[in-house]
Amino acid sequence: MVVVGASAAGLTAAESLRADGFDGDVTVIGAEPHAGYDRPPLSKQLLSGAWEAQRLELLPHHRYDELGIDCRLGTAATALDVAGRTVRVDGADLGYDRLLIATGVRPRTWPGTEGLRGVHVLRTVDDAVAFREAALSARRVVVIGAGFLGAEAAATLRGLGVPVTLVDPAPAPMQRQVGPDVARLLAGLHAEHDVDLRLGATVRAVEDDGDHVTGVRLGDGTALRTTCVLVAIGATPATAWLDGSGLDLTDGVGCDAQCRAAPDVFAAGDVARWFHRGYGTSVRVEHRTNATEQAMAAARAMLGAGGPYEPVPYVWSDQYDTKIQAYGRTAGADRFAVISGSPDDRRFVAVYGRGERVVGVLGWRSPRELLRARALVAAGVAWRDAVAA
Repeated sequence: MVVVGASAAGLTAAESLRADGFDGDVTVIGAEPHAGYDRPPLSKQLLSGAWEAQRLELLPHHRYDELGIDCRLGTAATALDVAGRTVRVDGADLGYDRLLIATGVRPRTWPGTEGLRGVHVLRTVDDAVAFREAALSARRVVVIGAGFLGAEAAATLRGLGVPVTLVDPAPAPMQRQVGPDVARLLAGLHAEHDVDLRLGATVRAVEDDGDHVTGVRLGDGTALRTTCVLVAIGATPATAWLDGSGLDLTDGVGCDAQCRAAPDVFAAGDVARWFHRGYGTSVRVEHRTNATEQAMAAARAMLGAGGPYEPVPYVWSDQYDTKIQAYGRTAGADRFAVISGSPDDRRFVAVYGRGERVVGVLGWRSPRELLRARALVAAGVAWRDAVAA
């Protein structure tokens, strides 16, 4: 078994293969030089300085030996030959009986800023360490993008006392992910912590002196002077190495309901787009919990024991003293209602609907109540029944 990708999905799959009884060779290929680590803390505990990088490691070093996993770090896969059943690694072909693709995503960069000092992305440990150092010495940090990553990073920086300007074309933070009602509450939360919100604003240019960033120019001509910019405008599936493989690479690696992309080739985690039978369409989920759950499902499928992978997606976000959690699909819903608690009290659970069905639930500082509400999504409860309960 060969696993390409040594982060959450890849290492979970390797562990699962052993747990499910596979006793043959397991080789894990990781492009980064670091042992596999957890990524959600990059924008929170690592950026804040509360944790050292070592605490993010997914497996202690001795565990690789105990599991008999050949983990090759600092080594990128560069090509796949499906017919020949080989992966090109370090200029040589590595054969496989079954292959799992778990290469995740790559952060989008701002055009023309590659190599420009002071402009950062936040995807790796090295990214987080460099960004933290730059942010702590900056008079102000400009964060471009107010999705999960941008909003969390802004909250963490404010906790460190760093002045932050948060820029996004949407009317409120995370509106594309959680809808306008919760997004407005998030805008208020950030405003209470003195974030300079530039919402409904576009970025015309990232300006520089030829070597270092000097500011961000907004669409209306406003100049935001800064020596530190975080670009948090999303990510794209890391599939360039699969060009020419014959796999479906439309928005990730296209798979069937059992995470199979081709005969004996599977995918899991952020890079995988699979057919979700419960939704009746193909989906790709860039969230930590899915990386683990899908990797376990893919490992079973690699051993011929898998069934359709039909999760209720889960995501969370920690901002200031607020934990926001959600199950299902909150993005793109056309109905919203609070079913317990109150937004005024900063503790509530809300349901999201599409058509006549509940498709998602979200909790704001309400983990126990939300866990009970998860059943509404799993069962596809009718909207009228959910809001009448």
